[in-house]
Amino acid sequence: QVQLVESGGGLVQPGGSLRLSCAASGSIFSIRSMDWYRQAPGKQRELVARIISGGSTNYVDSVKGRFTISRDNAKNTVYLQMNSLQPEDTAVYYCNAILQPYSGSLFGTYWGQGTQVTVSS
Repeated sequence: QVQLVESGGGLVQPGGSLRLSCAASGSIFSIRSMDWYRQAPGKQRELVARIISGGSTNYVDSVKGRFTISRDNAKNTVYLQMNSLQPEDTAVYYCNAILQPYSGSLFGTYWGQGTQVTVSS
């Protein structure tokens, strides 16, 4: 059984910073990518940032230059450093991992439970 547990959300003023963490645990043989998605009220879930096994990263245009995704492979943990936060960044942030639980098994997609980020004065 694979679990993804997020932490680090909260309330922050515009211009402030937060750091989200997502730790993957359980049976994990290989991780292809770890991502952060977000979903604001009334909107579709969107991919915010992705880091693949080789370390390459991708970001949605709206967060480029403000957010940084990083990963600790030894801890199976991904981070999202969010700077210069704006009210439009308010959303529930979800961690996603594409991983292989066992050697030879198919890759599957796993989700965390989500953490609320609210940017407001």
